[in-house]
Amino acid sequence: MRSMEKGIVVWLTGLPGSGKTSVARVVAEKLRGKGLKVELLDGDEVRRWLSPEAGFTREDRERHLRRVAYVSKLLARNGVVVLCSFVSPYRSVRKEIREVIEGENIPFLEVYVKCSLEECMRRDPKGLYKKALRGEIKHMTGLDDPYEPPEEPELILDTEHSTLEENVEKLYSLVTEHIGIG
Repeated sequence: MRSMEKGIVVWLTGLPGSGKTSVARVVAEKLRGKGLKVELLDGDEVRRWLSPEAGFTREDRERHLRRVAYVSKLLARNGVVVLCSFVSPYRSVRKEIREVIEGENIPFLEVYVKCSLEECMRRDPKGLYKKALRGEIKHMTGLDDPYEPPEEPELILDTEHSTLEENVEKLYSLVTEHIGIG
């Protein structure tokens, strides 16, 4: 296992169904293949353990993401590459997360996983958009709750017009460049 003094936090943000987790999973495996310690923190799984009481109001989402930022900071502080896959719809909380991570001298990379709402609704891997349109889900990002795209992300992955493999390669290259491996 390759050891790094400090890790890195890579924060993938985008609409539900944009492909954040799909890209992050493959990149995580490639990085593990290089002998790195890697953790993938995925929205649904992490919410179950860190914030089971949380709903999807703005306040609940922000509180949950602050918890994720804290866990990410602890992992990265101990040499782990942390890939975070969260809708994280609000610029203000993403800015706050960046400040928390960078305040520990840990690199933070914001990655915008870009995909149109129409395409995300077409994909709808978890059926969330259908449920929201039927009124079964409130505060659905992109429908009745806003998504604020990053203004200056370190990387944009266009999952609507590029293949999974192309996006994996872009993200993998960015991460390995920042941690100094080839």
